[in-house]
Amino acid sequence: MLERPPAAQSQGDDNPWHTGAACRRDEVGLFFAPSKEPTAARLSREEQAKQVCARCPVLLECREHALAQPEPYGVWGGLTAAERRVVLARRRRREADLHEAARIPAARSRIAG
Repeated sequence: MLERPPAAQSQGDDNPWHTGAACRRDEVGLFFAPSKEPTAARLSREEQAKQVCARCPVLLECREHALAQPEPYGVWGGLTAAERRVVLARRRRREADLHEAARIPAARSRIAG
């Protein structure tokens, strides 16, 4: 089943970023895969969707929306679902590293004190 492109989804009045999105003028099928899409067709479609995203004035807002939700399907903010999973994993790893780095000095001061 096809879904609406990112900017066409109902976001409410709180998130007006989507009103200026380039994808509002493009076909739904460009951003979301039909069922049983062959790999070559998927890669071509995703590349076309990313080209639309590349010229979009709200690319970063769209990407952050998709990462915050997180959106499990489609091309959002110039990233596929798999690419978004990688970004999210890197963010989690970076946050864990920062948390660990903050914890170590606190532990050292307790030991030294």
